[in-house]
This record gives sequence, structure tokens and C-alpha cells, in this order.
Amino acid sequence: MSMKVGGESGDTISEINITPLVDVCLVLVIIFMVTTPFMTQSKLTVTLPKAATDESKNEEHVTVTIDKDGKMSVNEKDVKDDRELLQYVKLKLVKTSDHVVIIKADENVEHGIVIDAMDVIKTAKPKRIYFATQTNKSGAYQK
Repeated sequence: MSMKVGGESGDTISEINITPLVDVCLVLVIIFMVTTPFMTQSKLTVTLPKAATDESKNEEHVTVTIDKDGKMSVNEKDVKDDRELLQYVKLKLVKTSDHVVIIKADENVEHGIVIDAMDVIKTAKPKRIYFATQTNKSGAYQK
């Protein structure tokens, strides 16, 4: 076996060096993995009510967020009225296989607003509607 050393003028390099391409692709994959969780957080800040138990399931779902002022969003998209809420919930439910809606309502929001939103969501015919809550470390309900 022999190895060519030096540059012979008659030989041309016809192979593509893919090492830089692989390096760039790996960096892009890492960037997407790190930034994806930040893209699913809602713009609205809510304080969730506390509950004694909380079971989290790995399901595809539609998240409806209601802040203390009654502003609503569906998976990051702000909605202005009930018609728009229904439209976006239906659109997102079609894209999920589990047809689950999670309502994240601030603990200080008026109950009537949450019930009205739930009535609108029911007309989209999801299989289940859940309410997001915070868990207490002790497992007991506290006021």
C-alpha cells in the first residue's frame, strides 16, 4: 500500500468534502432541539389554580389559554371572540389524533368567561376537555 504525498500536478481532487456539511447540519439540529420548547409557550401569563392531584399524559392536544383579563389564545394564536375561538379550535382539533382540549385559565378570571369558552369549545366536539392546574408538593389542597 502506498500513500501519495505532495501535490502531483496531474491529479485533481474530484471528491466533495462533506465534513463541514455534517458539522453545520448537527449544529442546526441542536439549535432546533433547544428552541422548540420555547415556541409552544403561550404569550399570556396565567396563574393556574392548585389541585391535589395532577396526571400528565403524553397526548396531542389543543391548548386554550385564558388570562385574568379574559383574553384568550389557542395554541399561541390570540382570538378576539367566540366565533374565532371556535374556528381555531376546530382547525387545531383536525390536526391532532387525540382530539383533546386543555383549558389553562387564570385562577382570578371570572368563572362565567371560562364556562362560556368551554361551551364554545364543546361545539367543536373534542373527545375530552381538561383543565390545567398546579400541583402542590404535599398533595393536599391549600387555600
